[in-house]
Amino acid sequence: MAATRAYLDYNASAPLLPLARAAMLAALDSAANASSVHSEGRAARRIIEDARRNVAALVNGQAEHVVFTSSATEAATTLLTPEWQMGRARLRMGKVYVSAADHPCLLNGGRFGAERTAHVGVNADGILDLEALAAVLAAHDKAEGLPLVAIHAANNETGVVQPLEEIGRIVKEAGGVLVADAVQAAGRIPLDISAGYIDFLILSSHKIGGPQGAGAFVACSDLMMPKPLVVGGGQEKGFRAGTENLAAIAGFGAAAAQALEALAGVNEICDLRDEIEASVLSRAPDAEIFGRQAARLANTTFFAIPGIKSETAQIAFDLAGVALSAGSACSSGKVGPSHVLKAMGHENPEGALRVSVGPATTRAEVQQFTAALSSLLARRAGKPQAA
Repeated sequence: MAATRAYLDYNASAPLLPLARAAMLAALDSAANASSVHSEGRAARRIIEDARRNVAALVNGQAEHVVFTSSATEAATTLLTPEWQMGRARLRMGKVYVSAADHPCLLNGGRFGAERTAHVGVNADGILDLEALAAVLAAHDKAEGLPLVAIHAANNETGVVQPLEEIGRIVKEAGGVLVADAVQAAGRIPLDISAGYIDFLILSSHKIGGPQGAGAFVACSDLMMPKPLVVGGGQEKGFRAGTENLAAIAGFGAAAAQALEALAGVNEICDLRDEIEASVLSRAPDAEIFGRQAARLANTTFFAIPGIKSETAQIAFDLAGVALSAGSACSSGKVGPSHVLKAMGHENPEGALRVSVGPATTRAEVQQFTAALSSLLARRAGKPQAA
């Protein structure tokens, strides 16, 4: 194994930020339950509410509309339900419509049955087929309930960014509800839930440099809310029972505040991504970069090189001290090509590689990737490596 390591897998999990670690350590000094009314309990509650404000600010939302969960997957499963409340009245969603290239937590339909989950196709660049979405929503039987549309704001494998404002307009014209999975988008592109075309956003702490084990969903208002997934006590206004994970929420809030500031440095991150892609194409002109013609996250590239299997390449890069992935970490270990590439119409049985960088990524790490790539390609060509 290489003596130094280059971590280029931010889309799987971003390294814990020092400020998030400090916030967690400070929260661990509080032994109180945030639901308690004594001074110690109120101090714990302040930690949570400070974090709630920071998470809301990341998406230009309101703190009272943030519900903390244990993960983005839990948040998605909470929102993807047929049963909702509008005030004291019950509201029903008849069907959920998801992108065929979505993350598994949306793709599987949450609490909707398979017969009430419909997949909408994407084009060759990974953009949702807007005409197909409009067509299925026009054909939706409102007697069964309202249509619920759930889609990623940015794809976790390709980094392709969806036209959420256009999608929101189509959904609103059909009288539906839009849930956007902003796990990869948060802190990488501006998000504004106050704009009105998104009803709910899903967020994850560990994708932005907070700890694992914390997520949230943010509502644009409190007009309607889903039936809770976890019931019991009255935590999170009854929308997610269970004593709050104080340390994880504190770290999440600190990471959210820093992620909002980091948006100003997106051009530098894009330069690193472009440098990585240039090194791939200069050394392997036959490589294919997926979603390159679409708007993408500045930090993500997903590519394939003919003749190189992704599993083999991952091992080679790891031995060379470079951490990257073959796609979604949630799907690792599964045999077969990426469902995202399949949805985009790409036949790629040998797989692809995802490189994702972050604010702490250095040019030295990019150079380490380039050196490892050169060695891998030399072995593919059967050429001796340079000393």
